[in-house]
Amino acid sequence: MSKIDVIMPQMGESIAEGTLSKWPKKLGDAVKRDEPIFEISTDKVDAEIPSPSAGVLAEILVQEGQTVAIQTVVARIETDASVGASVPAPAAPAPTPAFAAPAPRPAPAPVPAVAAAPVASPTLPPGASNGPETMEERLRRKSTPLVRKMVAEHNLDLSTIPGTGTAGRVTKTDVLQFIERAPGVPAAPGTPTAPSAATPAAAPAPIAAGPAVEPWEGDRVEPWSKIRKLTADHMIMSRRVSAHVNSLIEVDYTRVAQIRARKKAEYTERGVNLTFLAFIAKAVADNLRKHPVLNAAVTGESTIFRREINLGLAVALDWGLIVPVVKRADELSLMGLARAINDLADRARTKRLSPEEVQKGTFTITNPGVFGTYVGLPIINQPQSGILAVGGIEKRPAVVTAADGSDSIGIRTKGMLAMSFDHRIVDGADADRFLADVRKSLEDFQESAA
Repeated sequence: MSKIDVIMPQMGESIAEGTLSKWPKKLGDAVKRDEPIFEISTDKVDAEIPSPSAGVLAEILVQEGQTVAIQTVVARIETDASVGASVPAPAAPAPTPAFAAPAPRPAPAPVPAVAAAPVASPTLPPGASNGPETMEERLRRKSTPLVRKMVAEHNLDLSTIPGTGTAGRVTKTDVLQFIERAPGVPAAPGTPTAPSAATPAAAPAPIAAGPAVEPWEGDRVEPWSKIRKLTADHMIMSRRVSAHVNSLIEVDYTRVAQIRARKKAEYTERGVNLTFLAFIAKAVADNLRKHPVLNAAVTGESTIFRREINLGLAVALDWGLIVPVVKRADELSLMGLARAINDLADRARTKRLSPEEVQKGTFTITNPGVFGTYVGLPIINQPQSGILAVGGIEKRPAVVTAADGSDSIGIRTKGMLAMSFDHRIVDGADADRFLADVRKSLEDFQESAA
């Protein structure tokens, strides 16, 4: 009998830790090779981790809810197989290789601290020695690109910010709370200024905190999952950062509905479900190139116009919300987009997305209409400049104008599109012209494009 280590895998280059959210297997349970053995949550994605070997779950070293560094041994599997004491990843390629634990690699170069004033050594934080860096020091220094960007924009010293991550690693929430609680911190260009020290005010609460609420008898209290907390923090941050404005437009989908009815069986034979969302994604991707400010991001007092058009598609899960991304969506046909949407949504619901598939979105579409919602006003998915909400699509009475100019009441398939945009860089005219072009693309959709 031998034991194989099961480790916390690295779910992306910038991720140094993960939260073990669930053990679907219990002590003494038999496990098969590549069968999900535990679930993790990171600041990028939730995922099921496959077992590196068949055997029996003999030891659980990290409990549900604990956050540990990558490469940490979280469990051990007892097996009869003649293998070494530590197997970091399945030997056979898994369907999603990004979930397999990577082979050991040299520690990355230390990330420079950003200080308000120059320090003696730009590569070391105050108080750091020139000796070999310990694991704890490396994890504290290893922060995400977002954290480093926030620190630089606010002219902060990373070493002065209390970290709540593993070994004191500074997280995005730590930076936001530090900025809110430190009245002397200069605001980054383009961000709201904090109250001055002379202004009498209580210290701000953590970003997602509210008044304390007492549960009543019979109530059920359910702690937030990692993904729920991250979503809450991200949404509140977005509301605070961007100047949200909304524009709405009604679309006549009658032509799209007719094309969809004629093509649906053909798409089904090829394993693809042709939805209205695929047509909308196609229209959006085709028009973002003509309206680049809707495919942009704000950095300080500058605008980044993205070259790639990467559509994020919000997927509702039982445990939260996730936004997988269709990369280079403007280069895909309707069939390609429909296939990508189906695939990403299916794998999001079964926790089989890789971290790369939820990153680098440039514009987001959310579809509350699938639940019957008439229209929704979404919050911008930072750092993007716009997000489109698709309202319910249904048959409605409408005025129909004939070729001779006469009007009559007819039945048309209609629905609302609502866009939230960042008024710091997107003017109302820009947003309305984009929506008008999207509507025209849908109402004049050519069957040859399907």
